[in-house]
Amino acid sequence: MIKKTTLNNGIRVITERIPYASSVSIGIWVANGSRHERRESNGVAHFIEHLLFKGTARRSSLDIAREIDSVGGVLNAFTSREYVCYYAKVLDKFLPRAVDLLTDIFLHSTFDSEEIEKERRVVLQEINMMEDTPDDLIHDLFHQHFWKGHPLGMSILGDAESVTGLSRDAIIAYKDQMYRADDIIVTAAGNVTHDKLTALLEEFLQGVEPGHGRSESAPPVYERRIELVEKDLEQIHVCLGLKGVQQSHPQRYDAFIMNAILGGSMSSRLFQEVREKSGLAYSVYSYIASHADAGSLVVYAGASPENAKELLEIMLREIGRFKKEPVPAEQLEAAREQLKGNLLLSLESSDNRMSRLAKNEIYFGTPLPLSEIMEGFDHVTSDSILELANEILDNDALTLVMLGRIGTPAFSNSDINV
Repeated sequence: MIKKTTLNNGIRVITERIPYASSVSIGIWVANGSRHERRESNGVAHFIEHLLFKGTARRSSLDIAREIDSVGGVLNAFTSREYVCYYAKVLDKFLPRAVDLLTDIFLHSTFDSEEIEKERRVVLQEINMMEDTPDDLIHDLFHQHFWKGHPLGMSILGDAESVTGLSRDAIIAYKDQMYRADDIIVTAAGNVTHDKLTALLEEFLQGVEPGHGRSESAPPVYERRIELVEKDLEQIHVCLGLKGVQQSHPQRYDAFIMNAILGGSMSSRLFQEVREKSGLAYSVYSYIASHADAGSLVVYAGASPENAKELLEIMLREIGRFKKEPVPAEQLEAAREQLKGNLLLSLESSDNRMSRLAKNEIYFGTPLPLSEIMEGFDHVTSDSILELANEILDNDALTLVMLGRIGTPAFSNSDINV
């Protein structure tokens, strides 16, 4: 059963009780991410995520690590383009300790100058590691070009210049501005009692300032871009993307099924054509990146330079098929059951249930009943996929990014169409 309470200062608390579970997953979510940063301070949200584990007035960084380890729990965090999450998973009897620990790091981190400089080096190494990992770097480059000129295109990590330039005062000012009660959601799933958790959180979080921290940016404009990035690599890495759907798009279930058929599994068209039939790539897949007001459908693969043109031709052909051919009934039904099965299996994890509560609140303002989601998948037809494909698979919004030893490309701009 899902329950929701809004604390006096505006923080939302949402729980889902699973009485047969022996654990609880709890997360403090802030609905501000890298798209809400200024360009000169790009990476600050992610940097703060790191720094909140470096010590409070009551606990050193070692104390924090030992405390969660001593109860066999998990404590971690992550940053995205539209939110940050700090979360813990513990046995249900240790939930009060987890709440005390999470709220302490969330509210009372000291931002010690020496710790900031040490963690700055860690973040710079994280940036270097991504730049040395081409199958990660290509996705960052893709989003920078696909959303060029818009805050969605900024890297979640930031770059060496922006991270190096973040002062202690700027970091604290950003946190004070953006970590406001109306943008904070606490979600918990597992063997949790809503009223008891709410009472705890009311006590620990009462000092959070009310109001919103972020300012909304205008939706991005889709444009056509071809970017060839030279780098001395054995493979050429390819990201090809087109318009996708925003989180609340009425045809989002059509998009999920289309993506599953295109490159969402080993039985997908791209995997079968690129890897199984042609042997062109080890890794090939597609994904949907959906945001509050926009989205993208992205295909990725890496191939040797001599096979890059053939790989690209297959990508374009398989994407374009959705605009011309109705999906066969058997393939549609298989993808539908795949996604429904994946969802149901994910709900066996309290972590996934906790995340689902938060994302539904951020993007829809309410829990989405499982029955509604299943109905959404069941209503998808071959005709509705064809309709969506012709709406979003627009060559004027196509972005291609290639990374590697490209030289003189064996194709022209006019060849890149779906």
